[in-house]
Amino acid sequence: MIPNRYLETVYASFIGMNVGIRLGAPIEPVAWTYERIRDVYGDIRGYVKPYRTFAADDDANGPVFFIRALYDDAKGRELTAEDVGRAWLNYAREGIGMFWWGGEDISTEHRAYVNLSKGMAAPASGSIETNGLEMAEQIGGQIFIDSWGLLFPGDPERAADYAEKAASVSHDGNGLYGARFMAAAIAAAFGAASIADIVAAGLRQIPAESTYARVVHAVLDFHRDHPDDWAACRQHLEDRWGYDKYGGVCHIIPNAGVCALALLYGGGDFARTVEIASMCGWDTDCNAGNVGSILGAFAGLDGIPAHYRAPINDFIVASSVSGYLNVVDFPTFAKELALLGYRLNGEEAPQQLADSFRPGDVQFDFGLPGSTHGFRTSNPFKTPVVRHSVRQALQPGGGSLEIVFDRLVAGDRSHIYWKPFYRREEFNDEKYKPTFAPLAVSGQTASASVYVDQWEGEPIILTPYVRNSATKEELLLEPRPLENGAWNELSFVLPDTDGALIDEIGWVLESPSPLTDRALGSLFIGRFGVAGAAAYEIDFAKQAKEFGSITPFAHHRGEWRLEGGRMIGRAQSDAASFSGNYYERDLSVEATVQPLEGTSHLLAVRAQGVKRHYLAGFDGPNTVSFIKQDFGTSRLITAKFDWELGREYRMRLVAEQDAFKLEIDGKTVLECRDDSFGYGMFGFACLDGGERAISRVSVRTGSAKGRP
Repeated sequence: MIPNRYLETVYASFIGMNVGIRLGAPIEPVAWTYERIRDVYGDIRGYVKPYRTFAADDDANGPVFFIRALYDDAKGRELTAEDVGRAWLNYAREGIGMFWWGGEDISTEHRAYVNLSKGMAAPASGSIETNGLEMAEQIGGQIFIDSWGLLFPGDPERAADYAEKAASVSHDGNGLYGARFMAAAIAAAFGAASIADIVAAGLRQIPAESTYARVVHAVLDFHRDHPDDWAACRQHLEDRWGYDKYGGVCHIIPNAGVCALALLYGGGDFARTVEIASMCGWDTDCNAGNVGSILGAFAGLDGIPAHYRAPINDFIVASSVSGYLNVVDFPTFAKELALLGYRLNGEEAPQQLADSFRPGDVQFDFGLPGSTHGFRTSNPFKTPVVRHSVRQALQPGGGSLEIVFDRLVAGDRSHIYWKPFYRREEFNDEKYKPTFAPLAVSGQTASASVYVDQWEGEPIILTPYVRNSATKEELLLEPRPLENGAWNELSFVLPDTDGALIDEIGWVLESPSPLTDRALGSLFIGRFGVAGAAAYEIDFAKQAKEFGSITPFAHHRGEWRLEGGRMIGRAQSDAASFSGNYYERDLSVEATVQPLEGTSHLLAVRAQGVKRHYLAGFDGPNTVSFIKQDFGTSRLITAKFDWELGREYRMRLVAEQDAFKLEIDGKTVLECRDDSFGYGMFGFACLDGGERAISRVSVRTGSAKGRP
């Protein structure tokens, strides 16, 4: 049975996982040993690095994307390992992002992906028989499983079963026991009375004679005899279960010991648990992330200190083939997980929860305690407090985002904004190569409900604006004075940015107050959203190559470059490049395409990943085709069309419900109907090697109605 406060606990656990990952990531081996961490950072009590924006991490990519097997294949039936293996192939780009931290004979994930891409189905792709014992028992078996524990609250056995199926894509043996243990522990944490109960729940889901169970029991025994000395316990692990006893780069057994150690010596305190997991060394981000998930569910939101939660600001970035899905808003993702949890457990979700999640729209309600949805301000001196509040709310029991403005006078400004798109300059490093497609574009409507509680000064004014990501120019719209002591309904259409993207949406806060009567008070954002039809251009003269991709695209295979205001794509085999709203239904994408070499030059629509999409365009000499890719290629219709290399063609592909139309230079050359894919991204692709130049991309979308 789904417990009370299920959504809130899912949210807390997801925050906890990401706190642990962010805390442990800067002190991973091999550069950072246990001794070096101890000598440099001592007793860790906070983040060791002040990231501008924390880059993607494989420990978060897996929990976010592998559950998509429940949408794509396992909807209405039990999950299989093969379903999750298909999700690997569909959402990961070959050789970049997602889980690409090693080589084929270094990273278990790399090896499994190669096996899958050669046609080997899971679980054979991750088995000991295929990959050997050492490779199969590396740590990845337990680091991608957090979501499975959250989907089955209070049901450790079912959580463990699903986690094992997912982990078997790449792991086996103790790798699967780690998956079972961690997922069961997360599921048990929803209602557990103690950490001991959580550990016991995990142990019940794995063989008692397994090495994994034995290392956990060794920590339990040591903790019983030495309950106040985690460092001594860590030395005990080093002596008897250390990396020198197990092969590979990052074996699961030593790290299983660290997770058990951190859980026991953390004593139910969230901060101490993730800190100890990080200070122990070895796979710091993986271990701190796993125990962070468990303690987030166990301790709840109140148990996560503000100095860990605030820098995360309710969002992470990810590294899949969908730049749209790569910007992960925590409250929204928690709602998505909770809705899946209700579905998998055969229960009806509360209507308020169901109504608050609309895939493809930006919809923030600030209903979860402490939620901020990634909002920021530009002037901390004049807007010194940005926090979740329950002082004002649109719905009973809800909340809002409070921004305190402090003694504004004429000439003072602070931007209150949300970011629908990110650039490389906002990150400290290039970990896992995230890519981004904008979550909001020109033509859509932004709306908000804002309450003003002003105590002094002349009335404040909010001026809507968006920022051009290429020039950083702010496009200011019509200023709006606000009524004090009331909810104000605000809306504005996102203006055209002439081929650039929008990377900030919000308002400029000002007041004409004089020095003798400065503006002081709070405003509360109770609701914020972006939705509706869109019309925007992509001018490659205003784009850049960042994180290995041309903005705002994510490339799968091929070599892509910018040249003369065009995107040039060259490939030795099949390749693709995707962008746009992952949930878009009706749209047209238009571009100038110049085939330079080869016989395959195609536009894509309704792309749900690398392996699921429609293609249309040049498909061989004097031929155009409409093609369905669904883990295999099917040509739905083919026609004669005399095209030639070197010539530019204006190509337009339209998708409306189940009808598709390809136009070339203003003339319809193909029409087709198919209902396999009801929504997805757009992009460009080829099925054979060659080169093409793409320019003057224009996208028009329908309304948000009917999105899944």
